[in-house]
Amino acid sequence: MSRPRRTSSPSNAAPRSAPVRRQPQRDTDSIAEVLRRLRREAHLTLQELGERAGLAPSTLSKIENGQMSPTYETILNLAAGLRIDVTELFTGGAASHVGGRRTVTRRGDGIRRATDQYTYEMLAAELSGKQFIPLLTTIEARSLAEFPGLVQHAGEEFFYVLAGQVTLHTEHYAPTVLDVGDSCYFDSTMGHACVSSGDEPAQILWICSRVMAPLDD
Repeated sequence: MSRPRRTSSPSNAAPRSAPVRRQPQRDTDSIAEVLRRLRREAHLTLQELGERAGLAPSTLSKIENGQMSPTYETILNLAAGLRIDVTELFTGGAASHVGGRRTVTRRGDGIRRATDQYTYEMLAAELSGKQFIPLLTTIEARSLAEFPGLVQHAGEEFFYVLAGQVTLHTEHYAPTVLDVGDSCYFDSTMGHACVSSGDEPAQILWICSRVMAPLDD
């Protein structure tokens, strides 16, 4: 009579490997490397890209060498000058652009880029050609003096305060203080800047409309 086969107990079984989560890119200076690579792949000189993007070649050189952090307005201009979706300047590569699409961004897995005033975490970075750009943003700036000037660009914006306190500076309006749970929708062509006015850097969910402006060669 044969003996029953012994089975391995759970404690002796080989552990199942946990799924690997994609680690977010956290190098705040890597936008300089991305810009330099994309410009070279497009076979553009600093002068040529500057003419397309409406920026001085010296400014582009400083950005590419990590000596200057671009504002969101500048990032939009660079994307337009390179004829690419703004997502590519965050991710460093072309993203998916197909119908019937969807994507999930897990907590902390967005693509991070930083300027002197804001730290952006781009959500849904896998998709290009989105009708709006969702950004989880930490506001580092503590005063309006930290900005070279009020930022303005085509489009519209909405933000919702998740943590801290935000003071919104805009043209035509007095500075407005927003606390957790407050939100604001405004015209991006109106000069604007957000500063953190609480004890800690504020965090907001910032949604910007996609800018689609044809450029002349």
